Amino acid sequence: MKSGTKPTPHLVLQIGVGSLLYTLEDSKNNIENQRDPCMKVEVQQEDLQLLATILQEHLRAEVLSGELFQVKCAVKNDQLMILVEHPLSVTTHTQQVFAVLEEALESLPGCKNQRVEIFLRIISEKLPYTKHSVIVRVGEEGGEGGESAESAEIFPLPSIVYSPYTEEEAFDQMVDAEDFSYVTTLKRSPKINPIILGVALSGIGLLGIGAYLLTRSCVMSECKEILTATELQKSSQQLTRNARSEEELAKLHTQFKTATTDLKNIPGWSPRHQEAEQLLLNLSGQSEKIKLVLNALQSASLAELKTETPVNNIQQLHKKQQLWREAIAPLEGINPQNELYGLVQGKLSLYRLRLQTVNQQLLNEEKWSKKLADSKSVAKVAATWETKAKSLKDLQRVQSTWQVVVNALRIIPQTSPEYEQAQNLLVDYKLKLATARDRATFEQLAAKSYQQAINTANQAKRYEQQNQWQAARANWSLALNTLKQIQAESFSYSQAQLLIEPYTNAFNQAEQQAQVAVYLQQTRTDLVKTCTSRIRICTFTVNNKGIIVKITAEYQKAVQNSLANPNPQDPSSFTGISNHLQVLQSALSAISENANLPLIVYDAQGQVVHTRSHQG
Repeated sequence: MKSGTKPTPHLVLQIGVGSLLYTLEDSKNNIENQRDPCMKVEVQQEDLQLLATILQEHLRAEVLSGELFQVKCAVKNDQLMILVEHPLSVTTHTQQVFAVLEEALESLPGCKNQRVEIFLRIISEKLPYTKHSVIVRVGEEGGEGGESAESAEIFPLPSIVYSPYTEEEAFDQMVDAEDFSYVTTLKRSPKINPIILGVALSGIGLLGIGAYLLTRSCVMSECKEILTATELQKSSQQLTRNARSEEELAKLHTQFKTATTDLKNIPGWSPRHQEAEQLLLNLSGQSEKIKLVLNALQSASLAELKTETPVNNIQQLHKKQQLWREAIAPLEGINPQNELYGLVQGKLSLYRLRLQTVNQQLLNEEKWSKKLADSKSVAKVAATWETKAKSLKDLQRVQSTWQVVVNALRIIPQTSPEYEQAQNLLVDYKLKLATARDRATFEQLAAKSYQQAINTANQAKRYEQQNQWQAARANWSLALNTLKQIQAESFSYSQAQLLIEPYTNAFNQAEQQAQVAVYLQQTRTDLVKTCTSRIRICTFTVNNKGIIVKITAEYQKAVQNSLANPNPQDPSSFTGISNHLQVLQSALSAISENANLPLIVYDAQGQVVHTRSHQG
């Protein structure tokens, strides 16, 4: 091998362990022979690629999702720059990435110090989103490791020197490298002492990555990862079919996950890499199937746990319903040919039953929730009507509306999440119902009194038509008292006030007529006594216009007979008969005077025999 050249990683793998030791020693001698500061060797692109490979392998081994990182190295402004790119979807822990790269740089052989700029960038983006400057301390016995330092004294990277270059030559694989200085405002380092980069990196490759690559999984040794994965693939169907619980399925999924992780760690230069990739593809597919069912079972377990806890509102029921749907949906896609079909079918029937129960509960709760919402809406209507009520009919409508609200809330069961709110509303709404009922009752009594007064007045009028003035007077008095009992707060009060004056006048008139009726009745009584004897003396009529008396023919005949045939033995008999007529006239005049009514007396032939006027 010529001085100043180095074997590629593939050559290292091919020459074997024995030849490797020889090559490492030969490279060391070449490095020692070329430490003349005046000698320069042009930086070769493959040396930078080798360094990038070393760093990328460290990231792949030690950083989560490290296989998705891409590392590029370049030289600009006499400094080594390292660019790490990753997809946008990868969550990057920048400090961990920087730490891994520092440790990798420290492990490389050398004896000097050199500042290195490390950049992180998202693939497809032009500019890095962060950078890290580090002084790499390497190859010193008992020396300190790398440290981040912007202002530390800068020394050349051990065994690396850069000859004149153009940006295109130095950073051909990273065409936008010139953007780094714009973003990071890099400080220029002193010119690096001339040492041969090619040979140094060859030495690095042989001493560092050579041993590292040979010790990676499935490179030179027996590949336990593939053996384990192969056995797992052979027994995967039976293992999956034998799983009878969520716990057993979780353990099986862990086995698949561990196996796939081990397969991913097999490096790309392993002669069994392609076989590992195929195993990884098969096991990943089976693992995804198991994960799908396992997630469904876990959703079901969570739903079961929530089922045991009483729900407090309809939103919690919706969440429970969603959990059951999430558990059922992936299981319904498992066909009878799938190894998990036996486990799935038993669970699926149970989950569907649970979902049906939740759906029914949800329907019931939605019904109670709707009833609660409707009750609130109707209560607002009742409150509005109550403020605008102008009549008994309006108040009765308000009362009936509050009654509807209360009845609707009363039937919400205690098991419903809406029960507590319904009970709180009932306290308020019952009070409003009682208030509306009391006010309606008050108005109903006032309206009843008003109508009773009108009915009594109408009866008084009928009595008047029958000249029953005592009865008419009593009814007018009752009607007036009824109107006066109607309170001022009632709707009927103003109407009642309009009737008091006419009813009072009617009462006064009836009272006068009743007094006249009393006098007329007394007059009739007196006339009856006067006109009645052993024979009927007279007949009469009495009204408020006067008294008319007519002497009966029987009485007149008896008088005439007595005058024509006087008793000879009793000369005073003739005088007694004449006096009797005078007494009759005097009695009738007295009755007329007491009644304050005019009097007319007729004989049996209809001739006026006596009169008396108001003046007497």
